[in-house]
Amino acid sequence: MDRTPGLSVRLKLTLSYAGFVMLAGAVLLAAGYFSLSRGVHPGVIFLVQSHAALLRYFAPIAAIVMTFLLVFGLLGGWLLSGRMLAPLTRITDATRVAADGSLSHRIELPGRQDEFRELADSFDTMLARLEAHVAEQQRFAANASHELRTPLAITQTLLDVARNDPKGANGELVDRLHFVNNRAIDLTEALLLLSRADQRSFTRERLDLSLIAEEATETLLPLAERRGLTIETSGDATPTIGSRALLLQLSTNLVHNAIIHNLPERGTVRIATSAHPKGAVLTVENTGEKLTPQLVATLADPFQRGTVRIRTDDAGVGLGLAIVKSITEAHDGTLTLNPRDAGGLRVTVQLPAAPPARLQPPAP
Repeated sequence: MDRTPGLSVRLKLTLSYAGFVMLAGAVLLAAGYFSLSRGVHPGVIFLVQSHAALLRYFAPIAAIVMTFLLVFGLLGGWLLSGRMLAPLTRITDATRVAADGSLSHRIELPGRQDEFRELADSFDTMLARLEAHVAEQQRFAANASHELRTPLAITQTLLDVARNDPKGANGELVDRLHFVNNRAIDLTEALLLLSRADQRSFTRERLDLSLIAEEATETLLPLAERRGLTIETSGDATPTIGSRALLLQLSTNLVHNAIIHNLPERGTVRIATSAHPKGAVLTVENTGEKLTPQLVATLADPFQRGTVRIRTDDAGVGLGLAIVKSITEAHDGTLTLNPRDAGGLRVTVQLPAAPPARLQPPAP
């Protein structure tokens, strides 16, 4: 943004300091002059008998004093303002470095806590968050490119096979192409949903989280039955505020993840909702392999899986918990992942509680 050049802050502070010093000096000189001219001080013998003579005697002294104050004010103001603005110069230099793309630079302003130190620390914190966010986005873009490249490469290979063997039976080939294409579509839709949640571009309404979890469970019940899993549900009404579509996707992802990453047989999925004064809680836990805390800490990252990738129609695209995390944060909630001692995972989502419903006045 182009701006008209102006005086520097240091010069403005210098002129302000010098002006204040000269104003104070002028007031003191004026007070001294009028005091002498009235001659009201007892015990004072005036050597000057008239106002004109007093003025001729006082004027040179006043001029010398004002000149001294002007020089003193300019020099002192310049030095003091430079010292006071030195931290601001370091902050400005850091912003220019960050604007050039270097987010690893930190101000690390020394000294005791004051306004400049607080500003520098806030700026360092912002740079750290920006650096982490950019690194996460770069990692996400690299992972997404890798995940999208895989089905596209498979599709290209299958098409080359079909082109080189035009008289062959292509029934199985078409089925494989259909499977790969569906996975690419699912991945693209998951990426779009993740982007939508990150942007928080949705309308909030009053919802019952228990009903949303129940709907997600009923939708995935056939999948659980095919895998021989038992689903246990519990909970009362759990009011919250948010997007019904996104919270349904959140619940579906959690239940789907609990079903897919479970024991081969006789596994269990437990879904519970509870209401608290400050939050609505959804807990989904499943039996399964034992997971280390280090692995669990990465499961909400995009394209991370807790077990070996499963190539079935029911397998996800590695964004399930990442979408859950994004939706939770978009609703100002918290996501907690803990490994179960007996194996499996416990996922807890806490969302803000809905405010008390307003009573509608009775109809006349």
